[in-house]
Amino acid sequence: MNFDEPIDRRDTHSVKWDACEALYGVSPDDGIAMWVADMDFKPPQAVNDMLAKAVAHGVHGYYGNDGPYREAIIKWMARRHGWTVEPEWISTTHGLVSGVGLCLQAFTAPGDGVMLMTPVYHAFAKMIRANDRRLVEAEMRIEDGRYVPDLDEMERLVEGVSMLILCSPHNPGGTVWTEDELRAIAAFCERHDLMLLSDEIHHDLVFGDADHHVLAKLMPELAPRLITLTAASKTFNLAGGMTGNVIIADPELRARFQKVHLATGASPNRFGMMMTTAAYSQGDEWLDAARAYIDENRRILETALDAIPGVRVMPLASTYLCWVDFAGTGMTPEEVQARVQDDAKIAANHGASFGKGGESWLRFNVATRRALVEEAAARLTRAFADLQ
Repeated sequence: MNFDEPIDRRDTHSVKWDACEALYGVSPDDGIAMWVADMDFKPPQAVNDMLAKAVAHGVHGYYGNDGPYREAIIKWMARRHGWTVEPEWISTTHGLVSGVGLCLQAFTAPGDGVMLMTPVYHAFAKMIRANDRRLVEAEMRIEDGRYVPDLDEMERLVEGVSMLILCSPHNPGGTVWTEDELRAIAAFCERHDLMLLSDEIHHDLVFGDADHHVLAKLMPELAPRLITLTAASKTFNLAGGMTGNVIIADPELRARFQKVHLATGASPNRFGMMMTTAAYSQGDEWLDAARAYIDENRRILETALDAIPGVRVMPLASTYLCWVDFAGTGMTPEEVQARVQDDAKIAANHGASFGKGGESWLRFNVATRRALVEEAAARLTRAFADLQ
């Protein structure tokens, strides 16, 4: 595993690199793409070996016999999370954003309120609006440098809401929710009879002493209202495989979901399922090394940004996405973006896209080779040198 290997992703149909000029005015020729959430690393060798074997075979028909695929998921969840999953609980979707849309259609009605704890992953709001549901944004509080649910705000906004979408661990803040926080969120949903959609796609990417709690394992009694979303895509950099899993223990909820899923006529991606099987079966060593590498990248960027007066970095307990607040600089978001994009030539996600509370923030992806993170740190230091 050589995470320092230079890999040129330009002109390879990489949205992260090939779209950063159109979206952020940052040329991939001299800029650094640190926005969309995929890695610049090759996946575990077993993944590419499986794909090479499929290419050598040369026939790419419909995928069948998903027994090994389900078995790999089940064993991974047991081995890495202590979570027992039955094979019939798993429905495979064309990526997890698609899974969110299907859950909205299966468990809510047009006009229903769907609550997000913002700022949060921007695709949730996009899917809520696209499905003609009402977006309800309950902005979180920051305590001791990390996000915490604002239950009073959630109570104030809950009228007409039928579902809460939880991002656990949290993107973009990198927060890993405590058991008490998860229990409080669950109690809120039970009190107001809400469906609870728990997106746990980043659950393998946890650092330091943080401990991710699979909600379905922590509170199995939530099964009649709980849907869990997982995927190997963030863990192993397989986003292009467009393969996600909607895991539902309750048979009635599962039947409702599967009816809507069946009505779309969608089938799983053959290559995504093959990659997932290989990664979950043989990816433990790769993941452990990747987490250590990303954690050091995080430290490098955080150290540089923390040295800039007025800049606040939220401690990263999970994901590979550094969430950085520039409010203390006194600059407008547009002024900050100009320095980052035009001066430092770095493409980073704008915080406003994550909803209420994100306006003064930027999100930086550190899942790239160390030399680029060090260069980004140096460029940002220079771009804000007048503040120091």
